[in-house]
Amino acid sequence: MTKRHIFDNFQKTFADEKFFLQQTRVALRNCGLIDPENIYDYLYNAQGYKALATVLETMKPQDVVEAVKKSGIRGRGGAGFPTGLKWEFTAKEKNSEKYIVCNADEGDPGAFMDRSAIEGDPHSIVEGMLIGGYAVGASKGIVYIRAEYPLAVERLEKAFVAARQEGLLGKNILGSKFSFDIEIRLGAGAFVCGEETALINSIEGKRGMPRPRPPFPAVNGVFGKPTLVNNVETWANIPAIFLEGADWFSSIGTEKSKGTKVFALAGKIKNTGLVEVPMGTTLRQIVYDIGGGIPNNKKLKSVQTGGPSGGCLTEKFLDTSIDYESLAAAGSIMGSGGMIIIDEDSCMVNLAKYFIEFTQSESCGKCVPCREGTTRMYELLTRITEGEGKDGDIERLENLGDMMKKSSLCGLGQSAPNPVLSTIKNFRQEYEEHVLLKKCRAKVCEKLVDYVINDNCVGCGACRRVCPAEAIEGAVKAKHYIYKAKCVHCTRCFKTCKFNAVDKASGLENTK
Repeated sequence: MTKRHIFDNFQKTFADEKFFLQQTRVALRNCGLIDPENIYDYLYNAQGYKALATVLETMKPQDVVEAVKKSGIRGRGGAGFPTGLKWEFTAKEKNSEKYIVCNADEGDPGAFMDRSAIEGDPHSIVEGMLIGGYAVGASKGIVYIRAEYPLAVERLEKAFVAARQEGLLGKNILGSKFSFDIEIRLGAGAFVCGEETALINSIEGKRGMPRPRPPFPAVNGVFGKPTLVNNVETWANIPAIFLEGADWFSSIGTEKSKGTKVFALAGKIKNTGLVEVPMGTTLRQIVYDIGGGIPNNKKLKSVQTGGPSGGCLTEKFLDTSIDYESLAAAGSIMGSGGMIIIDEDSCMVNLAKYFIEFTQSESCGKCVPCREGTTRMYELLTRITEGEGKDGDIERLENLGDMMKKSSLCGLGQSAPNPVLSTIKNFRQEYEEHVLLKKCRAKVCEKLVDYVINDNCVGCGACRRVCPAEAIEGAVKAKHYIYKAKCVHCTRCFKTCKFNAVDKASGLENTK
């Protein structure tokens, strides 16, 4: 693909960095290159508000909607619904008052895509919302952002002030008949408020709980008015579409997934950070070409995409194309863009417990399948990782997961079982070892690990003195010994020894 001028500054600045050279930055095109608190830097060095001016001067609202539809962009918040269709539904509603909402409630553990986009280039989000407001006939915009992002909030507020001073927000923007303004609503950090109807409830001052749909927000949204909700990354793409053209944007990506996608690359990977690549890039390219592979010559065990509601894919899926359909077919989801790399030292059962604990604590509790399903799944996984798993527990997890996917009210409950179901599917042997053999191959689940004293022991007696079960014996300056029958797996000996004389053993070292 030929690089166009919106990439020029990025390419010139980072051309010598392999990590950046293999990326195609559209949503993040200005991040790190302009002063986010200086509107003139955005205007002069990033073609700021040129797309808005073009739209207001040369296009009718329906033409803007058609251009977005033609671009093929889909919502970057996770569901992947066609953005143009969402705009069209809102535009068709007859109401004198409509709302544009930017969903900046980024709740995935380890995700920082939206925060970085706002902190690095707030005016792109403002410009995108202005274009959206003109297209659907809205005059009011709201950025719903978590209060834990103080710098992002500060820079948004400065962007609003600067835009108003330049006639880019408020009445009769750029001398046109179009009037639009934006305000900020702070969220308390609830993961469920990433779901658009729960977000709308929170904006209205109600508890952040999802509503049954229909009616959809395009018909009945903020304060009962037609509302268009898109996330930060989607809004950041809008000005680029009108700077370069819908055909240009649709030329990037795959047949059904157009444009680029931003990922927060984290976990057991050499190069962590934000990665923006064309749709259709493979997992292998991100992990090894951009991410640099696994540190310390460890073996890749899994790639988890989609945040706490995503799936864990094994090495055999590395050549999977990153697009909505391919990831779903592989047993995962795109989500908002979390990507966690997992190496051989990780326990997949314990990892599934971590994610289900998160979703269980973040469930709003409105519907029984999610409220009770996540709680029961967490209890089962806790039991399994503590060596108390029972025959049939794996099947119970699968049945619970299927029930939740089919009957939960919103996307949180419907997708919460994904980490559990995908790890059972791809790593069933680990679950069976935990349940039937009471062993943890990765030596992560403390109750399933044996402790053995090796030849580094100098006989200092430190481990013996801290053992609450009196399971360690040995003479002074002689190698000590741990009696497995007495050991309560408290880990005190392992943590106390200064000579690396206590090893963890899974009991499965000689098995495949």
